[in-house]
Amino acid sequence: MPRSRATPRTRRLPAGRGRWWRLRGAGRALSPRGALALGRVGGALWFAVRAALAMALPALPLIAAGQPELAVYAMLGAFTTTFGRNLPYRRRARVLAVVALAMTAAVACGSALAVAARPAEGGTGALVVIAVTALVAGTAKFCCDRAGLGGLGAVLLLFAFAVAANGAATAADVGPRTAAAAVGALSAWAWSLSGRLWHPDRPQRLVTAAALRAVADLVEGPEPGGTAHGRVRHRASAAVLLAYSSLGAEPPAGPVGEVRGGVCLRLTDVCWSVLVRSALRPPGDASRLAGRLRGQAGLLAAGRYRSPVLLRPLADDAGSGRPPAAGPAVRGRESAVDAAGRRVAELRVGGGSAWQRSAVHLVPAGRMALGTGAAGLLASALGLGHGYWAAISAAAVLHSVSVRTTVHRAVQRTLGTTAGLLIALAVLTAGPEPTGLVLVIIVLEFALEYLVVRNYGLGVVFLTPLALLMSDLVAPTATTGLLRDRALGSLLGIGVGLLCALLVVHDRAAVRVERALAACTAAAEEAEREPESAAVAVAPARLAAAVVELHEAADAAAGELWEADLDPAVLAAAEQRAYLLLERLLRG
Repeated sequence: MPRSRATPRTRRLPAGRGRWWRLRGAGRALSPRGALALGRVGGALWFAVRAALAMALPALPLIAAGQPELAVYAMLGAFTTTFGRNLPYRRRARVLAVVALAMTAAVACGSALAVAARPAEGGTGALVVIAVTALVAGTAKFCCDRAGLGGLGAVLLLFAFAVAANGAATAADVGPRTAAAAVGALSAWAWSLSGRLWHPDRPQRLVTAAALRAVADLVEGPEPGGTAHGRVRHRASAAVLLAYSSLGAEPPAGPVGEVRGGVCLRLTDVCWSVLVRSALRPPGDASRLAGRLRGQAGLLAAGRYRSPVLLRPLADDAGSGRPPAAGPAVRGRESAVDAAGRRVAELRVGGGSAWQRSAVHLVPAGRMALGTGAAGLLASALGLGHGYWAAISAAAVLHSVSVRTTVHRAVQRTLGTTAGLLIALAVLTAGPEPTGLVLVIIVLEFALEYLVVRNYGLGVVFLTPLALLMSDLVAPTATTGLLRDRALGSLLGIGVGLLCALLVVHDRAAVRVERALAACTAAAEEAEREPESAAVAVAPARLAAAVVELHEAADAAAGELWEADLDPAVLAAAEQRAYLLLERLLRG
């Protein structure tokens, strides 16, 4: 295939448009539009059930033994189950083992700091705790972003540390608190992997079903060429690549061939075929194909899919007589998709060193550390009780990727906290015993895990009373004072978080776009090489990963007050070129 040189690597905005374009970008970044949108997630019910059981198993015996404070630390350790919900069981076991150690260490270090600094007495000790809390927030944010752990992530690690660091403690309390957190984390680890006993392929089925639904949305979505189509196509591309990575396989390296693998892999191959053929034209009967894709997704998620014979008409609707062939599945080693994603990450930062690959996460981590520290200091200066709630609220708002998502988090947290305070008022007014409080906390944990993946604001509705009831178990306080402290601390933290997001400029976001564009161009040139090239076997995987990274980098930069100084037409042209190349590779 001839090498195309039509797409330039960079092109700046025209001189007259620069200032207006930046003002327009600032308006988009500060818009709350989309903050209340609901996501669609498969398998959330059973995940929430396991999270509730992981919390109940260690906490209820401690309550029965008359140790409500230790029950709280066991429940903090049980938050380990929140992480890694989409990972296959083997990878999930490794990730959650590290998270369990981190949650236990957060409780141990926080308890030890509480003994040494005595923050309840004020003075220098309180300032030390605030400073260390900010350091923990920034470190947790950096590590979670670097490891690709989404969700509540760093906020839960910070919450475990802050509760332990701000409570009254003696040296004799450190060991029991740490042990309780370790038991809770172990319970979460075990329950998170328990599904492997009766449905070992459920994570792979769920991620494949998500890819099928995303591709169905693409088939019935906007016409090719527009911005809306680009967003839908990006979601479909990311979902299909995630499915291949979960299955330990790689996208096809050439034209249609023999089918391979099990049902999940065959359906993912069908998704890939539809995805790359969408660059030029929609399928002939879009509604019929989308309906078949969603139907298979429902059967797959429910575990009722049994007959691979039904794949043939689905592949026919997708535009080929059979699903495209691909390289062999990769077992016991990193897939080509993972390798491609890592190489794209190296290319986008302009080098291969670990420092360069990590630099893009430094500004968000710095924002979170600064906001957490500033909110804690202000809460202390104003004499607010439970001042660490302001720090946690600031961290929660700043646990985002851009100013735009920070604004969304602020809106969601404000509305969610308001509703959550009403729930907490109703529960505390009833005056339940410790056992009743723990049972309510377990129910709130179920609701939190079930809803937070759909919308963060819905999760905050239940996270707010959960945190309040935990605080009441550790140190019972008058209901009015507890709710007042939470409301004022939340408002203070949200305001400080927004201010930090506006003042701390994320200059690496624009650099990331430029380097992602260069990486996408390099991957496209590699994909255009002759078939004899040794690199062509992984060229489609690398090209798909590069175009997904380009879209994500551009979207993150668009969420900052000052966007990357690149013409969006250049980015759109690079994306379109990549998808056209993928279709050419599929056709051979």
